[in-house]
Amino acid sequence: MSKENTTRVLLVEDTPSLSIVYQEYLSKAGVKTELAETGADALRLLESGRFRVVLLDLKLPDMNGIDILKQITERGLPAAVVVITADGSINTAVDAMRLGAYDFIVKPFSEDRLITTTRNALERIELQATVETIRDDFGRDRFQGFIGSSLSMQGVYRAIESVARSKATVFVTGESGTGKEVCAEAIHRASPRKSMAFVPLNCAAIPKDLIESEIFGHLKGAFTGATSDRSGAASQAHGGTLFLDEICEMDLALQTKLLRFLQTGKIQPVGGDKLQAVDVRIICATNRDPAQEVEEGRFREDLFYRLHVVPIHLPPLRERQNDPVEIAQTFLRDYAKEESKAFKGFAPETETALLNHTWPGNVRELQNVIRNTVVLHDGEEVLPEMLPQSLGNSPVLQRPESGAEAPRVAAQSSRMITGPANGALGSANQLAGSAFDIAGLKLWQIEKQAIEATIAACGGSIPKAATQLGISPSTIYRKKESWDAQGSE
Repeated sequence: MSKENTTRVLLVEDTPSLSIVYQEYLSKAGVKTELAETGADALRLLESGRFRVVLLDLKLPDMNGIDILKQITERGLPAAVVVITADGSINTAVDAMRLGAYDFIVKPFSEDRLITTTRNALERIELQATVETIRDDFGRDRFQGFIGSSLSMQGVYRAIESVARSKATVFVTGESGTGKEVCAEAIHRASPRKSMAFVPLNCAAIPKDLIESEIFGHLKGAFTGATSDRSGAASQAHGGTLFLDEICEMDLALQTKLLRFLQTGKIQPVGGDKLQAVDVRIICATNRDPAQEVEEGRFREDLFYRLHVVPIHLPPLRERQNDPVEIAQTFLRDYAKEESKAFKGFAPETETALLNHTWPGNVRELQNVIRNTVVLHDGEEVLPEMLPQSLGNSPVLQRPESGAEAPRVAAQSSRMITGPANGALGSANQLAGSAFDIAGLKLWQIEKQAIEATIAACGGSIPKAATQLGISPSTIYRKKESWDAQGSE
């Protein structure tokens, strides 16, 4: 009876003699009840969310019980409704079942009938709550800024919840556009530090000679342009979370200072000679393979092990089952409202196109595609022809027969991408007509040809090519360095 003793049942009955009898029956069974004599009182009490079962008489002095049932259903209140009805209104009770009532009992009824029905309703609502909990834990389609119900993301959600309660350093990895900063913020918001500052810092976006000052701060006169004292990101995040994005871009000399900070919990501002203690949790991220960066000497091994306490890998969008459609639906709703467009959903063929695309730019690319579509088109459904032409029309590359053929292949690939009829990506028919075998090539060779062809199609502009490919310019520069190291053409 312990569970029932904590349970509240709302009895909505306007006849005092009956309400006293019903309450007495339930009290002897260990079920707590509260009484409402009017529909208005019932609705007011239900707003508190304290009641798991409602025993509802259909005939009330101020309104019909059916109206209360509709309110409970429309508001999604977590309560099972048992309708109390007289012999002559059984049809009405059946109608109430269609509207969402759990059960009905006909006056006059016995003590056992009332207790059994109420207990069954309580068990039903408890079971429903358990199912909802399981669904929330293992089938969530949204979590702390993330959208997606795929199995891979369920694992990410659970990892975030688990690590958020600790003080451990988290190392987030994943391709560009997969939501690494969203992940870091989610950890912060789910942690005991959520009321304090979350300070993000992109190590790749700050000049090498300024990043130390950005992290640790500086004193007036420490260097040219330091006209006043300035606190760094570590001080600003005191008591909260410091997120170091693109950590593998950090200079080796600064990595040494960061390691010292992690070991001592103290910082030394540029130009200062005193150490300052700060309490911060470190979350870092990279779109590179950190272990490979260590192996190739670009990232300190001791710093890697200091940071790589709890790794969380964010899967690319192409590996997230139906998530592209779920995310696109959210973007569509938001942008349609923002642009005053009529879009409500996607045609089935459009959903197929979204699922078939490889999304090299991940969620960021998907976001741009949906915004482009909403801005340029209108209608209730997004049709395939409304999507940007580049979606799903990636060029098919030719396998060179020898090293001497590489320039010809790159030129041919470039023509395929530019396409004389379109100026951007060629039409699907043009691409199909120019398709040729790439079997036997290594993946990096195919990738190299695609990138070089896109750069050529963009007049040699790497930023423009990066935009076309849905990646960052720094990614192209790194890949070119890698190709040069391999001695490739």
